[in-house]
Amino acid sequence: MAFFFLAVACACYVASLAVLVLFGAGRRRRGGGAGRSGDPARGRLKLPPGSLGLPYLGETLQLYSQSPKIFFAARLKRYGEVFKTHVLGCPCVVLATPEAARMVLVSRAHLFKPTYPPSKERMIGPQALFFHQGEYHLRVRRVVQGWLGPDALRALVPDVEAAVASTLRWWEGRETSTFHTMKRLTFDVGVVTIFGRRMAEHVKEELRRNYFTVERGYNSFPIPVVPWTRYSQAIKARQRLGAILGGILSERRERDDTGDDLLGALMRYRNDGGAALSDDQVADNVLGVLFAAQDTTASVLTWILKFLHDNPKLLDAVKAEQMAAYEENDGGRLPLTWAQTKRMPLTQLVILESLRLASIITFTFREAVEDVDYEGFLIPKGWKVMPLFGSIHHSPEFFQDPQTFDPSRFMVAPRPGTFLPFGSGVHACPGNDLAKLEMAVLVHRLVTNYRWEVIRSSEDVTYSPFPVPKRGLRARLLRATTTTGGAEEGGRRAPPPEAAVALWRIGRCPGAGSPRTEQQRRHPAQETAGDPVIQSRGSS
Repeated sequence: MAFFFLAVACACYVASLAVLVLFGAGRRRRGGGAGRSGDPARGRLKLPPGSLGLPYLGETLQLYSQSPKIFFAARLKRYGEVFKTHVLGCPCVVLATPEAARMVLVSRAHLFKPTYPPSKERMIGPQALFFHQGEYHLRVRRVVQGWLGPDALRALVPDVEAAVASTLRWWEGRETSTFHTMKRLTFDVGVVTIFGRRMAEHVKEELRRNYFTVERGYNSFPIPVVPWTRYSQAIKARQRLGAILGGILSERRERDDTGDDLLGALMRYRNDGGAALSDDQVADNVLGVLFAAQDTTASVLTWILKFLHDNPKLLDAVKAEQMAAYEENDGGRLPLTWAQTKRMPLTQLVILESLRLASIITFTFREAVEDVDYEGFLIPKGWKVMPLFGSIHHSPEFFQDPQTFDPSRFMVAPRPGTFLPFGSGVHACPGNDLAKLEMAVLVHRLVTNYRWEVIRSSEDVTYSPFPVPKRGLRARLLRATTTTGGAEEGGRRAPPPEAAVALWRIGRCPGAGSPRTEQQRRHPAQETAGDPVIQSRGSS
């Protein structure tokens, strides 16, 4: 039923699009207007195989009426690793090899520019750094990345842990969507990273309310003239967010104190000519960072809980690792440190494998700024280019038995260019260290203090727009009844992380129950739905 409504929504979208771009879209679909017709390259090159679908509609309905993974897999099987399609009003060339991804994102990145629909740029703000390339992008990215890098994050660990603890206290005893709970966490972490610790609670709640209104409208059809649509409501909420941020900027200037946080760093920025960022540029980049830190990280956190729940022997080994840090911190009375988060090798393996298998960012969009020759195929100027990260992550050529959740595979570094959970090149996610810090801290607080029950477990996957377990992995969080001491469980010392993951892999982890079958360890998208029962995992 959900797919039916998606299909109807897409039909409305593309029908309206056809009216708006009746002539221009038709020419672009056929390569017209995609470059200079007299270019020598155009005469000797051909478009990749594939289908542009129906006039104006393209293959948008096929993409949105099924899992994107199925959509792309079927075309990869039929046409190969380079093919053309037409989705969301745009002709596209899809690329599914590490070499092609590197070409678009790194080695020939100057031939491709970031591209987003104008409605989405308006929603976040056109001056957000990920809408740009060139000098402005590099300078602002340097500011953002400096504040989200290891040096700054060392001081942020207690704030991240406090946000995690607050979220888990809120969740305790409730049955709710894990995904929506994780979005609550990532918002709080984003706020403390950008604004520091001194934001008044009523301002934070006003920011939260308007931000989530914007988020709900981000992927809706842009009809600004109808006041009750999600898009119109989101545009009004974006204006209110601008006013809130403007007030915060004015207050800091009146106090002559920009603050020791990302917002302060943006306010203090000066280019070589001594010019500061405008208030609009600061606001757009603040919202851009907050937006980028939200759903993607929340989706991965949800999958981590899912994968740990489904692999109880691995969960036992992760808990043993985390209990060592817990005892080192006087039974959790002292805060975690940056150094401790870097001494969690088994947890880090779980994070890496979750990033690979979940592949939250299935693909990215770029636009060719001129005609490009790629292995004898023409990528016309103006066409979109889509490197498929998900297909690379799930390829048996690069990852043995790729649909199986197996953290031990990362005990050996993957082949360069085959693991791209945060993208690559100058537009790679600048907040990847913050995201991995959130994941490590959440796992620590969760397994040392709580257990969780998954309600009506299902192996189905939904897209919102990122892949998450069905119903957002509904679960109930319960305080652990007992907390065992040290790195020992039941009188037996836990094995080192490398040994623990190896033993888990062959089904012989100490303290674990019977081995899980290969089918039970496979990724949800490859499994059939399980029995609708409540399953409990975590501290006992």
